[in-house]
Amino acid sequence: MSFIDDDRPQKKPTHELGADLSMLSVDELKARVEMLKAEIVRLEAEAARKASGRQAAESFFRS
Repeated sequence: MSFIDDDRPQKKPTHELGADLSMLSVDELKARVEMLKAEIVRLEAEAARKASGRQAAESFFRS
């Protein structure tokens, strides 16, 4: 009898820059593109948050 362990936590898909892509399916490639787009949005939001905090600090010390 074969057991399929569906209760195990699923590994999050990851992407390593420069990794070999030849063994990935089209669906896997599309999933990675979407994951990377979401990460870019997250990175840009964090950069904007930090920039606005820095601007606020600079204008406080200029006064």
